[in-house]
Amino acid sequence: KSILNAFVQAKLIYEDKPYHNAVFVGKDENDVARHAHKRSTNSVGKAFRINVEGSNPAYSFHWKGSSERLYVFEAPIDLLSYISMYQENWKDHSYVSLCGVSEQAMLKQLELQKKILEVYLCLDNDEAGQAATKRLTERLHSLGDWKIEQLCPQYKDWNDDLKELCNEQKGKMTLAI
Repeated sequence: KSILNAFVQAKLIYEDKPYHNAVFVGKDENDVARHAHKRSTNSVGKAFRINVEGSNPAYSFHWKGSSERLYVFEAPIDLLSYISMYQENWKDHSYVSLCGVSEQAMLKQLELQKKILEVYLCLDNDEAGQAATKRLTERLHSLGDWKIEQLCPQYKDWNDDLKELCNEQKGKMTLAI
């Protein structure tokens, strides 16, 4: 809840009306909204996901920290799930969602945040995510001298890892009662 509240207070997440979609906002260096990604909040059926027309993909959903680390994700929900699992000093680090597998948002953050020395590619554990990780690693090597690490979720993505962790904790609580 505290993580979500931090993003809401920064005006990076809100709920739209009348459909109650979660909207993930990407702002430019002047704090002007330049990108919006909508995701349905329903829990039945396939989730609705779309980048709002006119969005600039270079300014996708992100958090700017003060450390030398940038964590890169395919989707906003995976970014939030990862932070939920690894909360210690999370606000110190920078995070970016590609809203897909395009390099634009990652490269924009590296351009704007010269202090970044370490890039953690946290893409999905599927064929598309792993192919994108390889491509992004090669691209980063061609452009600079960043330390590049791959962090791979155990399941398909970081949200699935978080859901499994919650199920495990729920099971342990049931056993304790």
